[in-house]
Amino acid sequence: MTESSISFANFSQAVQENIAGVVIGKRDVVEMLLVALLADGHVLLEDVPGIGKTTLAKALARSVDCSFSRIQFTPDLLPSDVTGINYFNQKEQEFQFRAGPIFSQVLLADEINRATPRTQASLLEAMQERQATIDGQTSPLPVPFLVLATQNPIELEGTFPLPEAQLDRFMLQLQLGYPTLDEEEEILLRYERSDPMLDIRPVVTVAQLLHLRQQVTSIHVSEAVRGYLLQLVRATREHSLVVLGVSPRGTLALFRASQAFAALRGRDFVIPSDIQALCPALLTHRIHISPQTRLRGRTPQQIVADITEQTPAPVNE
Repeated sequence: MTESSISFANFSQAVQENIAGVVIGKRDVVEMLLVALLADGHVLLEDVPGIGKTTLAKALARSVDCSFSRIQFTPDLLPSDVTGINYFNQKEQEFQFRAGPIFSQVLLADEINRATPRTQASLLEAMQERQATIDGQTSPLPVPFLVLATQNPIELEGTFPLPEAQLDRFMLQLQLGYPTLDEEEEILLRYERSDPMLDIRPVVTVAQLLHLRQQVTSIHVSEAVRGYLLQLVRATREHSLVVLGVSPRGTLALFRASQAFAALRGRDFVIPSDIQALCPALLTHRIHISPQTRLRGRTPQQIVADITEQTPAPVNE
Protein backbone atom coordinates (compact mmCIF):
# COMPACT_ATOMS: atom_id res chain seq x y z
CA MET A 1 0.00 0.00 0.00
CA THR A 2 1.61 3.22 -1.16
CA GLU A 3 0.84 6.74 -0.04
CA SER A 4 -0.58 7.61 -3.43
CA SER A 5 -3.00 4.66 -3.50
CA ILE A 6 -4.18 4.51 0.10
CA SER A 7 -7.85 5.14 0.70
CA PHE A 8 -9.93 5.54 3.82
CA ALA A 9 -11.49 2.14 3.18
CA ASN A 10 -8.08 0.45 2.90
CA PHE A 11 -6.83 2.29 5.97
CA SER A 12 -9.83 1.28 8.07
CA GLN A 13 -9.85 -2.34 6.92
CA ALA A 14 -6.11 -2.83 7.37
CA VAL A 15 -6.00 -1.39 10.89
CA GLN A 16 -9.25 -3.08 11.98
CA GLU A 17 -8.06 -6.50 10.83
CA ASN A 18 -4.63 -6.03 12.36
CA ILE A 19 -6.01 -5.03 15.77
CA ALA A 20 -8.58 -7.85 15.60
CA GLY A 21 -5.67 -10.26 15.86
CA VAL A 22 -5.11 -9.24 19.49
CA VAL A 23 -8.35 -7.51 20.55
CA ILE A 24 -11.43 -9.64 19.98
CA GLY A 25 -14.53 -7.73 18.96
CA LYS A 26 -14.77 -3.99 19.80
CA ARG A 27 -14.84 -2.96 16.14
CA ASP A 28 -17.00 0.04 17.00
CA VAL A 29 -14.45 1.19 19.59
CA VAL A 30 -11.57 0.73 17.13
CA GLU A 31 -13.48 2.75 14.55
CA MET A 32 -13.82 5.59 17.06
CA LEU A 33 -10.07 5.44 17.73
CA LEU A 34 -9.48 5.79 14.00
CA VAL A 35 -11.79 8.82 14.01
CA ALA A 36 -9.64 10.39 16.73
CA LEU A 37 -6.46 9.61 14.79
CA LEU A 38 -7.78 11.18 11.60
CA ALA A 39 -9.28 14.19 13.40
CA ASP A 40 -6.19 14.82 15.57
CA GLY A 41 -8.04 14.18 18.84
CA HIS A 42 -7.43 12.38 22.13
CA VAL A 43 -9.39 9.56 23.75
CA LEU A 44 -10.39 8.80 27.35
CA LEU A 45 -11.12 5.12 27.99
CA GLU A 46 -13.21 4.70 31.12
CA ASP A 47 -13.80 1.11 32.15
CA VAL A 48 -12.94 -1.63 34.62
CA PRO A 49 -9.41 -3.12 34.72
CA GLY A 50 -8.42 -6.13 32.66
CA ILE A 51 -10.58 -5.72 29.56
CA GLY A 52 -7.80 -4.81 27.13
CA LYS A 53 -7.35 -1.04 27.25
CA THR A 54 -3.54 -1.25 27.30
CA THR A 55 -3.50 -3.99 24.68
CA LEU A 56 -5.73 -1.89 22.43
CA ALA A 57 -3.47 1.14 22.75
CA LYS A 58 -0.34 -0.88 21.94
CA ALA A 59 -1.99 -2.59 18.99
CA LEU A 60 -3.12 0.74 17.56
CA ALA A 61 0.36 2.26 17.90
CA ARG A 62 2.03 -0.71 16.22
CA SER A 63 -0.56 -0.86 13.44
CA VAL A 64 0.18 2.70 12.31
CA ASP A 65 3.94 2.39 12.96
CA CYS A 66 3.96 5.02 15.72
CA SER A 67 6.26 5.28 18.72
CA PHE A 68 4.52 4.26 21.95
CA SER A 69 5.03 5.23 25.60
CA ARG A 70 3.12 4.38 28.74
CA ILE A 71 2.88 6.37 31.97
CA GLN A 72 1.48 4.69 35.06
CA PHE A 73 -0.13 7.61 36.90
CA THR A 74 0.26 7.46 40.68
CA PRO A 75 -0.18 10.03 43.48
CA ASP A 76 3.60 10.55 43.74
CA LEU A 77 4.14 11.10 40.01
CA LEU A 78 5.72 14.49 39.26
CA PRO A 79 5.21 16.71 36.19
CA SER A 80 8.88 16.18 35.28
CA ASP A 81 8.22 12.42 35.14
CA VAL A 82 5.83 13.18 32.29
CA THR A 83 7.54 15.94 30.35
CA GLY A 84 11.23 15.31 31.09
CA ILE A 85 14.01 17.19 32.88
CA ASN A 86 17.20 19.16 32.28
CA TYR A 87 20.08 17.51 34.11
CA PHE A 88 23.77 18.33 34.48
CA ASN A 89 25.97 15.88 32.60
CA GLN A 90 29.22 15.79 34.59
CA LYS A 91 31.08 14.08 31.77
CA GLU A 92 30.14 16.76 29.23
CA GLN A 93 30.08 19.54 31.85
CA GLU A 94 26.81 20.94 30.53
CA PHE A 95 23.07 20.69 31.03
CA GLN A 96 21.25 18.24 28.79
CA PHE A 97 17.59 17.52 28.26
CA ARG A 98 16.21 14.07 28.97
CA ALA A 99 12.88 13.75 27.21
CA GLY A 100 9.97 12.29 29.14
CA PRO A 101 7.50 9.71 27.84
CA ILE A 102 5.27 12.50 26.54
CA PHE A 103 7.60 12.77 23.52
CA SER A 104 6.02 9.83 21.70
CA GLN A 105 3.37 9.59 19.02
CA VAL A 106 0.95 7.45 21.02
CA LEU A 107 0.94 8.04 24.78
CA LEU A 108 -0.96 5.76 27.14
CA ALA A 109 -1.79 7.65 30.34
CA ASP A 110 -2.82 4.74 32.54
CA GLU A 111 -5.20 5.54 35.43
CA ILE A 112 -4.78 9.24 34.81
CA ASN A 113 -7.10 10.22 37.67
CA ARG A 114 -4.73 8.73 40.27
CA ALA A 115 -2.21 11.54 39.79
CA THR A 116 -2.45 14.87 41.58
CA PRO A 117 -4.01 17.84 39.76
CA ARG A 118 -0.55 19.38 39.34
CA THR A 119 0.70 16.34 37.44
CA GLN A 120 -2.51 16.05 35.44
CA ALA A 121 -2.02 19.67 34.38
CA SER A 122 1.33 18.78 32.79
CA LEU A 123 -0.67 17.25 29.93
CA LEU A 124 -2.83 20.30 29.23
CA GLU A 125 -0.38 22.17 27.01
CA ALA A 126 0.65 19.00 25.20
CA MET A 127 -2.91 17.92 24.43
CA GLN A 128 -4.04 21.29 23.12
CA GLU A 129 -0.94 22.88 21.57
CA ARG A 130 1.13 19.76 20.74
CA GLN A 131 4.14 21.13 22.60
CA ALA A 132 5.77 20.91 26.02
CA THR A 133 7.51 23.67 27.99
CA ILE A 134 10.30 22.59 30.34
CA ASP A 135 12.31 25.22 32.25
CA GLY A 136 11.09 27.92 29.89
CA GLN A 137 12.11 26.01 26.77
CA THR A 138 9.26 24.98 24.46
CA SER A 139 9.67 21.87 22.33
CA PRO A 140 7.25 20.52 19.72
CA LEU A 141 5.83 17.03 20.16
CA PRO A 142 5.96 14.30 17.51
CA VAL A 143 3.35 14.18 14.77
CA PRO A 144 0.90 12.55 15.09
CA PHE A 145 0.37 12.90 18.84
CA LEU A 146 -2.42 10.88 20.42
CA VAL A 147 -3.15 10.60 24.15
CA LEU A 148 -5.05 7.49 25.18
CA ALA A 149 -5.94 7.90 28.85
CA THR A 150 -7.64 5.34 31.07
CA GLN A 151 -9.52 5.73 34.30
CA ASN A 152 -11.47 3.33 36.50
CA PRO A 153 -15.12 4.27 37.02
CA ILE A 154 -15.46 2.22 40.21
CA GLU A 155 -12.52 3.01 42.46
CA LEU A 156 -12.97 6.44 43.99
CA GLU A 157 -10.54 6.17 46.87
CA GLY A 158 -7.16 7.73 46.12
CA THR A 159 -8.28 9.37 42.88
CA PHE A 160 -8.50 12.99 41.75
CA PRO A 161 -11.38 13.73 39.37
CA LEU A 162 -10.29 15.22 36.08
CA PRO A 163 -11.04 18.96 35.91
CA GLU A 164 -13.36 20.32 33.23
CA ALA A 165 -10.43 21.87 31.32
CA GLN A 166 -8.78 18.47 30.94
CA LEU A 167 -11.95 16.54 30.13
CA ASP A 168 -12.68 19.06 27.40
CA ARG A 169 -9.35 18.27 25.73
CA PHE A 170 -10.40 14.67 25.12
CA MET A 171 -12.25 14.44 21.84
CA LEU A 172 -13.93 11.15 22.76
CA GLN A 173 -14.76 9.21 25.90
CA LEU A 174 -15.27 5.49 25.25
CA GLN A 175 -16.15 2.34 27.16
CA LEU A 176 -14.97 -1.09 26.00
CA GLY A 177 -17.34 -3.23 28.06
CA TYR A 178 -17.02 -6.92 28.87
CA PRO A 179 -16.73 -9.36 25.96
CA THR A 180 -19.58 -11.65 25.02
CA LEU A 181 -19.41 -15.36 25.87
CA ASP A 182 -18.26 -16.27 22.36
CA GLU A 183 -15.70 -13.45 22.31
CA GLU A 184 -14.26 -14.52 25.66
CA GLU A 185 -13.92 -18.09 24.46
CA GLU A 186 -12.09 -16.82 21.37
CA ILE A 187 -9.76 -14.85 23.66
CA LEU A 188 -8.85 -18.06 25.48
CA LEU A 189 -8.14 -19.86 22.21
CA ARG A 190 -6.20 -16.93 20.76
CA TYR A 191 -3.93 -16.61 23.81
CA GLU A 192 -3.71 -20.36 24.52
CA ARG A 193 -0.19 -20.90 23.21
CA SER A 194 1.39 -17.47 22.72
CA ASP A 195 0.81 -13.74 22.95
CA PRO A 196 -0.50 -12.53 19.56
CA MET A 197 0.82 -9.05 20.34
CA LEU A 198 4.30 -10.35 19.52
CA ASP A 199 3.24 -10.95 15.91
CA ILE A 200 1.50 -7.66 15.19
CA ARG A 201 3.21 -5.56 12.52
CA PRO A 202 2.63 -2.09 11.03
CA VAL A 203 0.08 -2.01 8.21
CA VAL A 204 -0.06 1.78 7.69
CA THR A 205 2.83 4.24 7.71
CA VAL A 206 2.83 7.57 9.47
CA ALA A 207 3.16 9.28 6.08
CA GLN A 208 -0.01 7.55 4.89
CA LEU A 209 -1.86 8.57 8.06
CA LEU A 210 -0.85 12.21 7.66
CA HIS A 211 -1.88 12.08 4.00
CA LEU A 212 -5.36 10.90 5.02
CA ARG A 213 -5.57 13.62 7.67
CA GLN A 214 -5.16 16.24 4.97
CA GLN A 215 -7.94 14.63 2.95
CA VAL A 216 -10.32 14.61 5.93
CA THR A 217 -10.46 18.40 5.97
CA SER A 218 -11.95 18.39 2.46
CA ILE A 219 -14.99 16.31 3.48
CA HIS A 220 -18.01 18.51 2.71
CA VAL A 221 -20.33 19.72 5.48
CA SER A 222 -23.41 21.42 4.07
CA GLU A 223 -24.91 24.52 5.62
CA ALA A 224 -27.95 22.55 6.83
CA VAL A 225 -25.82 19.87 8.51
CA ARG A 226 -23.54 22.49 10.03
CA GLY A 227 -26.59 24.26 11.43
CA TYR A 228 -27.84 20.98 12.89
CA LEU A 229 -24.49 20.46 14.62
CA LEU A 230 -24.65 23.96 16.11
CA GLN A 231 -28.21 23.40 17.32
CA LEU A 232 -27.15 20.25 19.17
CA VAL A 233 -24.32 22.06 20.91
CA ARG A 234 -26.52 25.05 21.73
CA ALA A 235 -29.12 22.72 23.25
CA THR A 236 -26.58 21.44 25.79
CA ARG A 237 -25.99 25.00 27.00
CA GLU A 238 -29.69 25.86 27.25
CA HIS A 239 -30.89 22.62 28.86
CA SER A 240 -32.48 23.22 32.26
CA LEU A 241 -30.62 20.34 33.92
CA VAL A 242 -27.17 21.21 32.56
CA VAL A 243 -24.88 23.40 34.66
CA LEU A 244 -22.06 23.57 32.10
CA GLY A 245 -22.67 22.90 28.41
CA VAL A 246 -20.40 22.02 25.51
CA SER A 247 -17.62 24.53 24.81
CA PRO A 248 -16.60 25.93 21.40
CA ARG A 249 -13.68 23.49 21.55
CA GLY A 250 -16.27 20.72 21.72
CA THR A 251 -18.13 22.21 18.75
CA LEU A 252 -14.96 22.14 16.66
CA ALA A 253 -14.18 18.60 17.83
CA LEU A 254 -17.64 17.42 16.75
CA PHE A 255 -17.19 19.09 13.37
CA ARG A 256 -13.79 17.48 12.72
CA ALA A 257 -14.85 14.09 14.06
CA SER A 258 -17.93 14.06 11.82
CA GLN A 259 -15.72 14.64 8.77
CA ALA A 260 -13.45 11.73 9.78
CA PHE A 261 -16.44 9.49 10.54
CA ALA A 262 -18.00 10.20 7.14
CA ALA A 263 -14.69 9.47 5.40
CA LEU A 264 -14.37 6.11 7.16
CA ARG A 265 -17.92 5.30 6.05
CA GLY A 266 -16.93 5.92 2.45
CA ARG A 267 -18.54 9.31 1.87
CA ASP A 268 -17.13 12.69 0.90
CA PHE A 269 -19.89 14.53 2.76
CA VAL A 270 -21.32 14.49 6.29
CA ILE A 271 -24.92 13.48 6.99
CA PRO A 272 -26.90 14.02 10.23
CA SER A 273 -26.56 10.36 11.28
CA ASP A 274 -22.76 10.80 11.40
CA ILE A 275 -23.17 13.51 14.00
CA GLN A 276 -25.78 11.51 15.90
CA ALA A 277 -23.44 8.51 16.08
CA LEU A 278 -20.69 10.67 17.59
CA CYS A 279 -22.77 12.58 20.16
CA PRO A 280 -22.67 9.97 22.98
CA ALA A 281 -18.87 9.66 22.90
CA LEU A 282 -18.16 13.30 22.13
CA LEU A 283 -20.67 15.34 24.13
CA THR A 284 -21.42 13.33 27.27
CA HIS A 285 -18.17 14.02 29.13
CA ARG A 286 -18.36 17.70 28.19
CA ILE A 287 -21.61 18.50 30.00
CA HIS A 288 -21.92 18.79 33.75
CA ILE A 289 -25.08 18.40 35.79
CA SER A 290 -25.83 19.32 39.40
CA PRO A 291 -25.68 16.76 42.24
CA GLN A 292 -29.42 17.23 42.72
CA THR A 293 -30.01 16.15 39.13
CA ARG A 294 -27.93 13.03 39.69
CA LEU A 295 -29.89 12.21 42.83
CA ARG A 296 -33.06 12.30 40.77
CA GLY A 297 -31.60 9.56 38.59
CA ARG A 298 -30.69 11.65 35.56
CA THR A 299 -27.30 11.15 33.91
CA PRO A 300 -25.36 13.09 31.26
CA GLN A 301 -25.82 10.12 28.92
CA GLN A 302 -29.60 10.39 29.18
CA ILE A 303 -29.55 14.15 28.65
CA VAL A 304 -27.39 13.85 25.50
CA ALA A 305 -29.72 11.12 24.21
CA ASP A 306 -32.74 13.35 24.86
CA ILE A 307 -31.12 16.32 23.10
CA THR A 308 -30.18 14.19 20.09
CA GLU A 309 -33.70 12.81 19.85
CA GLN A 310 -35.49 16.14 20.31
CA THR A 311 -33.35 18.25 17.97
CA PRO A 312 -34.83 18.07 14.46
CA ALA A 313 -32.36 16.86 11.84
CA PRO A 314 -32.31 18.31 8.32
CA VAL A 315 -33.96 16.17 5.65
CA ASN A 316 -32.15 15.51 2.39
CA GLU A 317 -33.89 17.01 -0.61
